[in-house]
Amino acid sequence: MGISLGIMGATGAVGEVMRQIVDERNLPYDTITFLASERSAGTTLKFRNENHVVKAIGPDAFKGLDIILSSTPSSISREFSPIAAKAGAVVVDNSSAFRMDPEVPLVVPEVNPEAIAKHKGIIANPNCSTIQMVVALKPLHDLGGLKRVVVSTYQASSGKGGKGLEDFERQLAHACHPDGVPEPTAHKHQLLDNCLPDDWTIGDEGYSEEEWKMVNETRKILGEESLGVTVTCVRVPVRCGHSESINLEFERPVSPEAAREALAAAPGVIVLDDPVAGNVPLAKASVGRDEVFVGRIRRDPTVPYGLNLWVVADNLRKGAATNAVQIAEHLLKLSPASA
Repeated sequence: MGISLGIMGATGAVGEVMRQIVDERNLPYDTITFLASERSAGTTLKFRNENHVVKAIGPDAFKGLDIILSSTPSSISREFSPIAAKAGAVVVDNSSAFRMDPEVPLVVPEVNPEAIAKHKGIIANPNCSTIQMVVALKPLHDLGGLKRVVVSTYQASSGKGGKGLEDFERQLAHACHPDGVPEPTAHKHQLLDNCLPDDWTIGDEGYSEEEWKMVNETRKILGEESLGVTVTCVRVPVRCGHSESINLEFERPVSPEAAREALAAAPGVIVLDDPVAGNVPLAKASVGRDEVFVGRIRRDPTVPYGLNLWVVADNLRKGAATNAVQIAEHLLKLSPASA
């Protein structure tokens, strides 16, 4: 028997990928409902050869829904996710609204699936850059005990959502235009031929909100509240696929060979680590894939027990939509009372 499934924010960039992955992974449902803002309400979406009228997000929109995959701005989620949960649905929320709420599980199924059963109606999907990192970190943490994580991200335009990608595409289209590249509308500066270290709101101590998300979410997911994590996030002129340079320091020795073996055996990870032959993780090659790709695994000689890694994933799939659908799959494995 299937469920009554809802997709909230169904017409957005991540919502579109959610629809695609629900179809690809054949998530079982009896009925499916697409919800979006008033601006998109009344439009028609075609899904599995059937036309569905998009409904407006509102207090009365959640009746009868069992699981809702949500990708809306935090303000919308903060208002409506608790209403949906009170109506009886379990909301898998892709926004940042509830990620650090101690009552809300923050879940990456390859890392902490046991947290799913502890939900009280809302389960938080982590930030895209956090998800791919912790998938790679978990088997190495189990192996050597992480002491410190230093990460620099190279994040795609699509991490800014559909508006970010439209902004970048306009810049690409005018790259050789005599009038020059149009002013940015979503990214903070021109992204074409550029790297942006401030494409997010700057917060405490000069770190961006994105950087603090990675720090706090990594600690919560791994259950290591005192883990040293320091981050620099950068937007790069790539359509899709986030890349990360990660430096790790461990409590115990972890050789590159042992790291490759642990990562190769870990769920959701593909090791591509032959740089001489050009076999390395590339952002472009990650597009359309659900795995996290890890390579350039090498010893850091500046600390007793250290490694460097290069980690890549599709930020719209594993970094958002796929992770949410995987959480829904785990919910369906629980007893009806738990789900």
